Amino acid sequence: MNLQGLMAQQTGLRDVPAVAAGSSVAGARTTATLGPDTVTTESCFRIASLTKVFTSTALLRTLREKSVPLDTPVVELLPGLAPDWRADRRITVEQILGQVSGLRESVDGATAAALGDGDGALLEAARLVVRAGNEREPGRRWSYYNGNYFLAGSILASLNGTTYESALEGNLLGPWGFARTGFETPATSVTGWSGTTHLRPLGYPRTRRPSGGLWSSVSELLAVGEGLLGDRALLEEIRRPRTRPDDPMSYGLGWALGPSGQMYLNGRLPGYRAAMVLIPDQDYVSVALANQETGLPALARLLSDMQQPLTGDDIAQAVDAFAA
Repeated sequence: MNLQGLMAQQTGLRDVPAVAAGSSVAGARTTATLGPDTVTTESCFRIASLTKVFTSTALLRTLREKSVPLDTPVVELLPGLAPDWRADRRITVEQILGQVSGLRESVDGATAAALGDGDGALLEAARLVVRAGNEREPGRRWSYYNGNYFLAGSILASLNGTTYESALEGNLLGPWGFARTGFETPATSVTGWSGTTHLRPLGYPRTRRPSGGLWSSVSELLAVGEGLLGDRALLEEIRRPRTRPDDPMSYGLGWALGPSGQMYLNGRLPGYRAAMVLIPDQDYVSVALANQETGLPALARLLSDMQQPLTGDDIAQAVDAFAA
């Protein structure tokens, strides 16, 4: 694949200061960049909702290690929330990771951020989520709500007896050798842009980190995809649909599901856009990162063109429209 040529064909990338992309097929990588020579596939971008890949993977690994079933009710794993629990007590870990919990979507980013950055803030955000109750019966309808991942991050922390960040590091980032993926702004960070205005790096609220706080690079995002492809039991659990035929999309655990077995998602934060595609049956993963708010449609088109020879599908609109 001539990835550099495919990138050059995307007119929507011409006004993006920096783009990095790559693919891995059976472990053989192809990478390319656009922009300054200082930008490489090791450069770090904010990956926004691609963080959910790391949260869900780390939580699933922890559940497996501790022999905790996916259908365990969340309230049993977070007993400290029980006195304030107004949500359906049947909600399971599987349902929050699959975005089919039916929770009332009343806790927005600003509300969560206002809880501060102390070690207990994430659990308090989770408390607000379950205190709001349910809008519909669990399992009835898919709806993308970051509050589900406030709960997921809290469970990951509780099962490991530490903070969410330490649990993620100990269960996934460290064991898989991810030296550049983390929540603090790295030395190799790429500046984000909104139009012609560059944005200074800002901290990301700890309460929201399980749903979208990480920095990472093309090389390490390809590595997390390769790691999932190498753990077929885990991958098969993730890719199994948790949605109904009349739901807005087919969705597994943290990933949208395409027509030919693709797994995909995108991420959006001020100054950054990110998207990723996994095709388990082809042993294939691809990722594209940009530091311009307008870059997502072109990234989606690039990723679609990269996988189309394998599947015959045009998934650009689906990747672009995903709810992150």
